[in-house]
Amino acid sequence: MSTMPSAAAITDAGAILADEARRFAGYGWMRGTSGNLSLVLERDPLTLAVTASGLDKSQLSATDVVLVDAHGAAVDPAETRPPSAEAGLHAHIARRTGAGAIFHVHAMDAVIAGARWPGGVELRDLEMLKGLGHRAHDETVVIPVIDNHQDMTVEAARFDEVYVPATADVPEVPVLIVASHGIYAWGATHLDARRHLEIAEWLLRFTVATR
Repeated sequence: MSTMPSAAAITDAGAILADEARRFAGYGWMRGTSGNLSLVLERDPLTLAVTASGLDKSQLSATDVVLVDAHGAAVDPAETRPPSAEAGLHAHIARRTGAGAIFHVHAMDAVIAGARWPGGVELRDLEMLKGLGHRAHDETVVIPVIDNHQDMTVEAARFDEVYVPATADVPEVPVLIVASHGIYAWGATHLDARRHLEIAEWLLRFTVATR
């Protein structure tokens, strides 16, 4: 039987997302109100806690989250705070990949990389690839790039075109660049999503600086 998240679970998720947002804002990746972070609270029905829109991401509190459904719409019809405009893509990534946390920031090197390599950013022979679950050598890892769009159903379809699920031999690439916009990273937990995001940003920064 499906259940709604408890008030304590929502507050706990809000506290985690507020801490992560402050961390990324400190890097300059969530300037002003940009970017959005989410945690999956329930799978059936899919329910996510997403950072509320229009707030300074360096100053979030544990209550600055909105619950959204599998389509990115607010679960509570009385909710006055709008969820992030990208909540629909968060929900789609959670459903498609099984991720428990999805982080979206506007790291500059990710945007530059998306502009330089619109067909995907190829990475190879870098030790930091281990942080994405891939081999440091003898494997080419491609971070996919999709065009930006304001309609999240269009974005979700574009995600499906480039997403390659994990196989028994090759793990997924838990990162997506949205051209002229920013980067998404996800993982089973918020710690996994953070690691994937920070590793991917380092790899993209190196690639932009050296190619």
